[in-house]
Amino acid sequence: REVALAAVKQDGFALDHASGELRRDREVVMAAVKQQGFALEYAPYEVQRDREVVMAAVKQNGFALECTPYELQRDREVVMAAVKQNGLALKCAPVEMQRDREVVMAAVKQDGFALEYASEELRGDREVVMAAVKQFGYALKFASEELRRDREVVMAAVRQHNYALEYASEELRGDREVVMAAVKNYGLALQHASAELWR
Repeated sequence: REVALAAVKQDGFALDHASGELRRDREVVMAAVKQQGFALEYAPYEVQRDREVVMAAVKQNGFALECTPYELQRDREVVMAAVKQNGLALKCAPVEMQRDREVVMAAVKQDGFALEYASEELRGDREVVMAAVKQFGYALKFASEELRRDREVVMAAVRQHNYALEYASEELRGDREVVMAAVKNYGLALQHASAELWR
């Protein structure tokens, strides 16, 4: 046990090489997931169902949510911990969590790209989308058509990311001020501007 504990504290994935008995040892598993959240996948189901172990795992690596039993994937606090560590963990969350405005807001603030995994309704929520594009302008790609026509949202996006102009509405790709903000950030963004502005 002492050797196994030392091993998993150094590399959580060492849990994969532990005996069945040691994989059922809560202290060994806890040490493993604190070092590497994904080590949770090597624990037996009865240990994976331990909420405290799961919380430790997702706080270390939000994507550990992927190897969490379904009943704990539906636990809002667990999902919040996961998306705060890595917003893209929203991908592993059940649909009801992808519809939860507070969960999605936490996810996009950590990584704007998480907007891709938000419900359609929340991809049309101006405040959520604004938070996403301010963190990662390219997230404009996942915003609703209506918000791709929103000048303020698009300006925030093009100021943050080189390629965001590509996902703006046709009208805004012809807006001199929007295009100027984009090309000041990245000259080649001009390729996504309306043809009239090339002249």
